[in-house]
Amino acid sequence: MKPNRRQVLAGLAAGVAAPAILKMNRAYAQSPVVRVGHVSPKTGPLAGFAEADDYVLEGIRAAFAGGIQNNGKSYGVEIISKDSQSNANRAAEVAAELILGDEVDIIVASATPDTTNPVADQAEVNEVPCVTTNCPWQPYFFGRNGNPAVGFDYTYHFFWGLEDVIAAFLDLWSGSGVKKTVAGIFPNDADGNAWGDPELGLPKPLAAAGYTLVDPGRYQPLTDDFSSQIAAFKDAGCDIVTGNMIPPDFATFWSQCAQQDFHPKIVTIGKALLFPSVIESLGDRGNGLTSEIWWTPNHPFSSSLTGESSRQLAEGYMKATGRPWTQPIGFQHALFEVVKDVIARSQDLDDPQAIVASIQATDLPTIVGPVDWSDGPVKNVSKTPLVAGQWQKKGDDFELVITANETAPIIPVGGELQLLS
Repeated sequence: MKPNRRQVLAGLAAGVAAPAILKMNRAYAQSPVVRVGHVSPKTGPLAGFAEADDYVLEGIRAAFAGGIQNNGKSYGVEIISKDSQSNANRAAEVAAELILGDEVDIIVASATPDTTNPVADQAEVNEVPCVTTNCPWQPYFFGRNGNPAVGFDYTYHFFWGLEDVIAAFLDLWSGSGVKKTVAGIFPNDADGNAWGDPELGLPKPLAAAGYTLVDPGRYQPLTDDFSSQIAAFKDAGCDIVTGNMIPPDFATFWSQCAQQDFHPKIVTIGKALLFPSVIESLGDRGNGLTSEIWWTPNHPFSSSLTGESSRQLAEGYMKATGRPWTQPIGFQHALFEVVKDVIARSQDLDDPQAIVASIQATDLPTIVGPVDWSDGPVKNVSKTPLVAGQWQKKGDDFELVITANETAPIIPVGGELQLLS
């Protein structure tokens, strides 16, 4: 077997002269093990995406405890999880550790381009099969300088795209009766630049739908002053605010909106408003905020790995932790549904290209919807369904209510949009 680049580099790093061909083939080992690397932002400003990781990984390890059957033999699975610390450089560093140090056979990652892209880049250059999620496909693909005519060799992604979130937002706003002047607030990062891109982002579709987008330019993440942006939005008479922000940035922005007497009627922000903890931290000003919705307990999908419904998975998390469910739970679980399916179908678990071929052939119903790389917008992407909705206060708690499902009618609506007072 021809050694791949990862094996050569690992051999050089270890000072080992023996070629990879002399390594014992694990298929002949008494208890063969497949190693899976996992990277997510457990700490830092993106930690909300990984809040449920420990619970999900505990369930996955239990599901894998009996091994995975491949070609008549049972393979154990070792999952090695590392924290990106919400930093792209750190994500690349721990991905390299998993690939060259731990010698993982497959690497998976999730949560924004700051995690998915550096991990996927390390996997691509070292020729290690990789699956990622929780990042719109355009920042993932074009953010890595992907060429739609060529794609990537080792790295694959499943999630929705900007075209889906734009359609969901337009569906959410339609019929609201508010003025079609939209404030656009975008950070100077991979997500913000993609969402605000004149060609690939929100500007063209919003204009085509009759909306005027007011975009005062990119702000630096973790800034403490949004005065110039708020002034521009007030001058334009914006009734809607949209964009993509990390939670601390939105908290600062929303507080300063109140201080500076800017009161939009709809606020629809990607990323920041996904998490119950963020909404709760805003108090009464969290009520009525809107966002895209990737996954909820009401999604009509079940796990191919455990058989659990979306509701059972969410309720299991709430019972075990005492905390509200979060949207990334479904996608973290689905990552390992794909891993199990790929391992089971691979023709040769010692050959990275055979594992890649298994990824490419995936046609799997998961807890977040179908994953199928034969029918994506570009070679390495499979799209999942997306809807939109609103945080509405029910008693003492906030509930994320689906109010717009034109983009995915299979996912039921749970209520109507209420304008901010």
